[in-house]
Amino acid sequence: MWAMIAKEFRELRRDRRTVAMMIVLPVVLLVVFGYAANFKVHDIPTVVVGPGARQAAALLHAPTFGVIQVDAAAREPAARAQLRDGRAVVAVVTGGSRPLVLLDGTQVFSVQTAENALARMAPAAGFPAARLRVLYDPRLTTSWVMVPGLAGLILVFIGTLITSLGVVRERQSGTLEQLAVMPLRAWEVIAGKIAPYLMVAVVDLILIIVIGMGIFHVPFAGSVAVFALGAALFLLVTLGMGVLVSTVSQNQGQAIQLAFMIVLPQVLLSGLIFPVSSMAPGVRWISYVLPLTYFIDISRGVMLKAEPLSSLWEPVVLLALLAVVVLGLAITRFRRDLAPSSRKDQERARAGQAAAI
Repeated sequence: MWAMIAKEFRELRRDRRTVAMMIVLPVVLLVVFGYAANFKVHDIPTVVVGPGARQAAALLHAPTFGVIQVDAAAREPAARAQLRDGRAVVAVVTGGSRPLVLLDGTQVFSVQTAENALARMAPAAGFPAARLRVLYDPRLTTSWVMVPGLAGLILVFIGTLITSLGVVRERQSGTLEQLAVMPLRAWEVIAGKIAPYLMVAVVDLILIIVIGMGIFHVPFAGSVAVFALGAALFLLVTLGMGVLVSTVSQNQGQAIQLAFMIVLPQVLLSGLIFPVSSMAPGVRWISYVLPLTYFIDISRGVMLKAEPLSSLWEPVVLLALLAVVVLGLAITRFRRDLAPSSRKDQERARAGQAAAI
């Protein structure tokens, strides 16, 4: 038995990636997610419009409210546009006997924090009792904000994990060498490999949205074309990540480990569960390199707020840039994998010719 234990330790020592997964990863996850797991929201983006905008803005104290715009000439339609386009979460409209406070219901934790802060302020702090109106998700139904995000999470799972396993299977079965001698370029091989997963992912996405609308009554208020554009770019990124994982994995076990390291941060750091604005600054930057962060902005914006493409251009452009970078790296790495196999086949062919002579 001791000999078996010693043998396993020797094999484990050779597999540095597994050792890192067992020791380093738990520590990293504890530190990162310890700072990310925070439901307390500060500096909620707030705009104040109307005749008494300056006086009302002076009463909205930090750290709860972060006033980003004060416009005495603007009215309620302008405030609604700010919430729709995602520039603000709270909009205060003055001018009546009681100010109207509009809240973006897609930001559940921010809305709850703002409501509690306003209840404490009025009238003790001089802020008059306000009329609160929650837009886009009036009842703060959790499923309304979760379904668009879960759709993206499922696409991450399919694109990263399932695709990486499918490509690694080629290496383990020995068919990668056959691909090397085929008259195909690296990007053509990758396109052929990911096309089936792309089709399955599209079907899954449609099913998720339809089921979410049917069972949880999640609205789809925006443009299908804008949603499809964001979903297509997001799928290209996730499928590219799957191919990239497969190029640095020698077997399916390694592919699962690496895919897990990519998928888990997107679950907790993309804004799906914890608000990005509540994360510590040292952790928040990770959210900005995760594709799921931008797809959630697009899916929630289109489905719940009917945001047009003009207000979603930033996440769309960033997803496009991520797609170019990830697919470019995947093609480069895949070309390196094919080159050694091609050289081996050429050497075997030369050896066969020499033997025949």
